[in-house]
Amino acid sequence: MHPLVSASLRAALFAAGLAVACLPRCLELRLGGLLGSVFLAADRKRKAIARENMARCLPELAPERREDLLADNYRHYGILALELLHYFSPIPGHWRAYARRVGALEGYEHWDRANRRGKGVIFISAHMANWEMMAAVGSLHGIPLILVTRHLKPEWLHKRIEAQRLSVGTRGVYQPRTLPTVLKALRRGESVGFVMDQYMHPPMGSPVPFFGVEVDTLAAVPAVINRTGAAVVPVTQRREPDGRLRIVISPEIEPGPASADPKAATARLVAEVERMIRDNPGQWLWVHRRFKNVKG
Repeated sequence: MHPLVSASLRAALFAAGLAVACLPRCLELRLGGLLGSVFLAADRKRKAIARENMARCLPELAPERREDLLADNYRHYGILALELLHYFSPIPGHWRAYARRVGALEGYEHWDRANRRGKGVIFISAHMANWEMMAAVGSLHGIPLILVTRHLKPEWLHKRIEAQRLSVGTRGVYQPRTLPTVLKALRRGESVGFVMDQYMHPPMGSPVPFFGVEVDTLAAVPAVINRTGAAVVPVTQRREPDGRLRIVISPEIEPGPASADPKAATARLVAEVERMIRDNPGQWLWVHRRFKNVKG
């Protein structure tokens, strides 16, 4: 990125971060919905991807119902954009305070029970509602969480996001060289979060069924389970009409014999992720090109 463009983007984000920090939550939701409607009207490329994904994954829905879902989905993106701008508020401690104010955690006891085994916990999730808030709220409730994610560019953006994650107690490890850090963390009894709803190129990804289609998906989790004995716990999040971001931890699941059949174990985990999406389709990332290199 050209230095002038980078500096302009930085100034704009920090100004927007200050602006959203002053908004009441009810107004933030209203303005975000309007912003999402503008995105819907202007965004031809991603809108086409979303329509294609919805038709592939939800063929049982009538075309007009999928159009309603698309409109709901874009309103969600507008709200999400404003929520993420809180990362850039120059007010000290704002992200931590914002996460405490709008986030609510349910199912802590499921994590606690799995954690007591002493071999670490693997959270599996998807890009639902506000996944950054999921990590923040969990950490604020005392869950020692490491998030497997990507290194962002430009570097100032990465450092800003990293600092805000650290402000609530979340640490990031960055692809592709994440495995040693993840293994050490689990052996210390910490928790690691993986999102398993995105396309992953081979060799990191291998094809497993997702909405009935064999598509490349992150394949490392069964190997981590096999090497550590970590518990696997699903977690999802939903933005409620009253503005709460409700993070729900579910009971531990058994992915099957990860060492004997890692593909089947990955498929079991992805089936859980698919269930999350079906339960809350309006707040998933339909604009992601999920179905690359598939037949049909």
